Amino acid sequence: MKSILGIGNALTDILALLPDDSLLEHFHIPHGSMQHVDALTADRIWQHLKPIGVQYVAGGSAANTITGTAVLGMPSGFIGKVGDDELGSLFYADQQRNGIKSCLLKGIHSSGRAMVFVTGPDADRTFAVYLGAALELVPEDLRPEMFAGYDYFHIEGYLVQNQHLVRRAVKLAREAGMVISIDMASYNVVESNNPFLHDIVENYVDIVFANETEALSFTGKEPREAVREIAKICKVGVVKMGKLGSLVRSGDKEYEIDIWPGISIDGTGAGDLYAAGFLFAHSQGLSLRKCGDIGSMVAAKVVEVIGPKIDIPRWKAVKQEIRQRIQDPE
Repeated sequence: MKSILGIGNALTDILALLPDDSLLEHFHIPHGSMQHVDALTADRIWQHLKPIGVQYVAGGSAANTITGTAVLGMPSGFIGKVGDDELGSLFYADQQRNGIKSCLLKGIHSSGRAMVFVTGPDADRTFAVYLGAALELVPEDLRPEMFAGYDYFHIEGYLVQNQHLVRRAVKLAREAGMVISIDMASYNVVESNNPFLHDIVENYVDIVFANETEALSFTGKEPREAVREIAKICKVGVVKMGKLGSLVRSGDKEYEIDIWPGISIDGTGAGDLYAAGFLFAHSQGLSLRKCGDIGSMVAAKVVEVIGPKIDIPRWKAVKQEIRQRIQDPE
């Protein structure tokens, strides 16, 4: 069984269901975006959320993906940094519970948190993120032995704002002979780091995951042309299109992947879990079409729950569906 290592912001998601965008507008947070906030702003938002009621869930894009691969049975590890506090302990306990080999370094500041606002009939997500200790992860923290013994390396796009960290990470992963994947994470992150992202993808990355807006920011093109542009500079390009499914391309072969049936109530973690299913299937040597299908299967389960964690009954169901899909002819 091939294994995977992820690196990302170790965050606890604080999930809030909002009736409208008024709170977002009050704090000047664009609908559907990911905005970084300082400690003071984070505390002010928190004061507004308390009367609404929230849910705490260990999150972070790469950590969500690695949790998915671990539950699917792929030996999985994670590198991140947390504070010496309750949220850090919660994050560590969640990874241990899911069988993840954690390399959680301790920072000076409090543990990071991602306030996730779910709004609208389509369960759109908007993020206000206080990175805290997660932001303290630096290139010097990474050592070759952390990467030893793993076959895949998954990195979240949110980290590219620390370009020196990302460059050292992908260099160590390449030296270790790992298959490298990246999730573009957010359109505004792509916009502000586009030249660097192109450099990293062209020189190190094998598999790119992007949604429609991220792909547009990265290539300047709509999904079908975007996935072709991405596949020109890496081995596999994936563009996720929500209810329209996804596009997977490698070389001159392109596949349209349908969504898997599901009742969507919250899109949090859908892209992260799509990547988990895709990478698990890829590690099994399955066709790209089956990789896309299995990614779609897992994503369909997470949108049926609030937050990025699939419950046990849904995991059992999706594992059975995956076993069947593996056996199916193309």
